Amino acid sequence: MTIDPRIANLARILVRYSVHARPRELIALDATPEATPLVLAAYEELLRAGAYPIVRLNPAETAEIFYRHARPHHLDRPHAIQRAMAERLDGSIHIESSPNTRALSRVDPRKQARVSRATLPLREKMLHKKWSLTLFPTQAYAQDADMSLADFEDFVYAATFADRSDPIAAWEQLSRRQEKLVRRLRGARAVRIVGPDTDLSLSVQGRVFINSDGHHNMPSGEVFTGPVEDSAEGHIRFDYPVCHAGREVDDVRLVFRKGLVVEASATKNEKFLRAMLDMDPGARRLGELGIGTNYGIDRFIKNILFDEKIGGTIHLALGRSYEETGGRNRSALHWDMIKDLRRGGALLVDGEVFQKDGRFRP
Repeated sequence: MTIDPRIANLARILVRYSVHARPRELIALDATPEATPLVLAAYEELLRAGAYPIVRLNPAETAEIFYRHARPHHLDRPHAIQRAMAERLDGSIHIESSPNTRALSRVDPRKQARVSRATLPLREKMLHKKWSLTLFPTQAYAQDADMSLADFEDFVYAATFADRSDPIAAWEQLSRRQEKLVRRLRGARAVRIVGPDTDLSLSVQGRVFINSDGHHNMPSGEVFTGPVEDSAEGHIRFDYPVCHAGREVDDVRLVFRKGLVVEASATKNEKFLRAMLDMDPGARRLGELGIGTNYGIDRFIKNILFDEKIGGTIHLALGRSYEETGGRNRSALHWDMIKDLRRGGALLVDGEVFQKDGRFRP
């Protein structure tokens, strides 16, 4: 069977670089049938690496059916196989491949919150193992991005470096560039984000900045940390719609006092925004500050896996922190929202301009 060489390259990146599969490891491959070409390529690559691939190919409609017919025990307790997989897997590769990105837009957000809370312990276990998240181009994602499928495929494979002759070397080069930024941020105490309708201050004292270089998110291209939980003061208006759990929330504006969201508004799906903020006590605090560094991702496509990496942007995540940053906020929510600093914005670190108008200062 003839396969697009970029798909074969992406499979090799995921297996040999992102999760670095080893002989006899149990590695799950999760996707919908739309991603079959990439699943088969990754399956073959895992076998060549000596790993045991476990393919879980679920029709996209199963999620919609689940929320329509689930009983209380389905929402509140993961089943035995889910628990066993979280215990026994050595790693996972999840391939986003939805044929309809709005399929869950009418689901009761309270049900989604219940499932998120119930599965949080399992997700935390998987976060401590090898994992990678990527996307296979479908018509639905192309439509969200206002692109043809062919143009969107070109965009995805360029962003993941799968169109390069030596994609793994390209990711290693990006990793070295980002490590220089991490060294500059070592020991930082205070961060201030300014821009149109935005003036937000955070403490990062004692926190660690992480080089996100494609070993988890593919594509990647960011450095991130967990802000001090009670430090956020000020307000921020996010420039792009935020998509979460099948919904699009537009023109989000948040006001923080002592680290807590005290005011929240949106021009679309504000009720859903408030429901997510009320998910649990940690949902109104910040779990992440990320700085996008991938200037090859130059446009907003309504997919956070790509959008949060746009060079010249920052993103803040409400909810769960990552332990490796020193963050301590716990929540079933982790919701990234993007602020574009390329036109009139700046990121200040300890009072000095670190980035202005989307470009890093020397």
